Amino acid sequence: MVQPPWFAAVFPPFRKDAPVRGPDWAPCPDDFNRIGEGPYLSRRRHAPLWLGAVVGISGKTAELGLAMRLSLLLLLLLPSGPPPTSGMEDAAFPHLGESSQPPPRACPLRCFCPRADTVDCNGLDLQVFPDNITRAAQHLSLQNNQLQELPYNELSRLSSLRTLNLHNNLISSEGLPDEAFESLTQLQHIYVAHNKLSVAPQFLPRSLRVADLAANQVTEIFPLTFGEKPALRSVYLHNNRLSNAGLPPDAFHGSEAVATLSLSSNRLSYLPPSLPPSLERLHLQNNLISKVPRGALSRQTHLRELYLQHNQLTDSGLDATTFSKLQHLEYLDLSHNQLTSVPAGLPRTLGVLHLGRNRIRWVEAARLRGARRLRYLLLQHNQLGAMGLPAGALRPLRGLHTLHLYGNRLERVPLALPRRLRALVLPHNHVTALGARDLAGMPGLAELNLAYNRLVSARVHHRAFRPLRALRSLDLAGNQLTRVPGGLPGSLHSLRLQRNQLRTLEPELLAGLDQLRELSLAHNRLRIGDIGPGTWHELQALQVLDLSHNELSFVPPDLPEALEELHLQGNRISHVGAAAFLSTPRLRALFLRANRLHMTSIEPEAFLGLLHLSVVDTAGNPEQVMFRLPPAAPRQPRVGGP
Repeated sequence: MVQPPWFAAVFPPFRKDAPVRGPDWAPCPDDFNRIGEGPYLSRRRHAPLWLGAVVGISGKTAELGLAMRLSLLLLLLLPSGPPPTSGMEDAAFPHLGESSQPPPRACPLRCFCPRADTVDCNGLDLQVFPDNITRAAQHLSLQNNQLQELPYNELSRLSSLRTLNLHNNLISSEGLPDEAFESLTQLQHIYVAHNKLSVAPQFLPRSLRVADLAANQVTEIFPLTFGEKPALRSVYLHNNRLSNAGLPPDAFHGSEAVATLSLSSNRLSYLPPSLPPSLERLHLQNNLISKVPRGALSRQTHLRELYLQHNQLTDSGLDATTFSKLQHLEYLDLSHNQLTSVPAGLPRTLGVLHLGRNRIRWVEAARLRGARRLRYLLLQHNQLGAMGLPAGALRPLRGLHTLHLYGNRLERVPLALPRRLRALVLPHNHVTALGARDLAGMPGLAELNLAYNRLVSARVHHRAFRPLRALRSLDLAGNQLTRVPGGLPGSLHSLRLQRNQLRTLEPELLAGLDQLRELSLAHNRLRIGDIGPGTWHELQALQVLDLSHNELSFVPPDLPEALEELHLQGNRISHVGAAAFLSTPRLRALFLRANRLHMTSIEPEAFLGLLHLSVVDTAGNPEQVMFRLPPAAPRQPRVGGP
């Protein structure tokens, strides 16, 4: 057989004594490219003996072409080295039982390890500290289990830990060795709240930033529990059993970055000395504190929030210097104590002062003069009587936004209140009258609550509310009014008059209230004949109307078109006619509970045009009421039944 000229170059004669050459990468000859399907990069090497046999078995020209194609195909498929023999394998090729992916990360049984440095064993009811935790773990969560102890040998392996969450277990101080955390030199966050610790750990790592030991039974902490921690920012010790004896004077020595300290719900009898000067938030509520020692807060010049509510503080437990050095204080809560006067020496930075539920009988103007930036003053549930808030006592508080005075014994609205006041809350007092000028000094007032006082219509001046041109919410519920007050400002959005003695609704008294969206007239004595024609004419924005618990015998006619919610429960309605709701096409909810309706009391066409109606409550009537919702209305469950 005559071989083509290039055959010898590609397949040189095979000799048994020829050395095996390593593969060298080279482009194929042009003839090779013509035989293949495009340019290739081939590896040329000595062909094995069996390939030469295949090529040379036939002498016919046609068979030669076929053999040549087969030989080139086999050449492309051959590996670059000699055929593998026993004991020789390609290390780069995955074999049976192996994978080209990296081996899976070790993770304790039933735990979740979303990253190489995170182990989450939350809520598995574990009773034993899990093994097989990788040494590379930086974040370990064991919260919501039943662990009773922490084995030192397991913790000491985890020297890379930054976060350790042991919240809500059964760990006692006996189950927490003194040296438990000494190897965790990178630990920044530790959460051991809701366990059974009786004393705090004697040593926590210097690297710590957040420590949460709340809701245990801790009676004592030690100098190195929180001391010598330059990066420590937050300490939570609330809901424990700490007394002043269990809190050493050097508890925070060397920890000059602590910004938040929570010691609430413990057994402290006085404000602890030597607190970190860096504090910004201090929680001491729900203790037994009866005094703040002189100078106890003199170094906390960065303090912004101080919570001292629910203690036993008296006037003698505070002095003029108690708060005077707190030049960044914004929030002070002294509610639920035994104070009889406003504390002296309040800082000018104060924005919120909570003095509710004390025994304050008198507000002295001089005590508030320094707190000129005060915006919220809460004096509810004290013993302020007729002379408890003298005229002008609050006038220095020019920026005051909200004043809460409910639950006192005031007989009139305090005079000369700050002009910028936006909310005046005075329910549950003894106010009996409103004069023409009582509210005149507060043109920006947006909310006025005089509910549950002793107001009678004869002693409410018809111009009393006229100066309040910005008023949006007026609550006069629970008084003794027999008619709607006159001169109501057109800016009103909400008017509450429930639980009075209203016997009439006059159109002229509601005239101009074209922005009113909610009107409550529940629990009065209104009858259909007491509602004058055109009463609802100008209430074009009204969306919620409550006429429940009156003496109405049928649905009032000509209700506002914008109405979406109508309360008529607890009346004497016995029939709903076909035209009852022709004026209220946007109605969504109708309450007819506890009337005198029977099975067929509602005409079939009554709801015909109410395409948005989705709630109809007819429960509590003598019989189960039958009615038909319009076809386009959403099919929500009806509320019915006898």
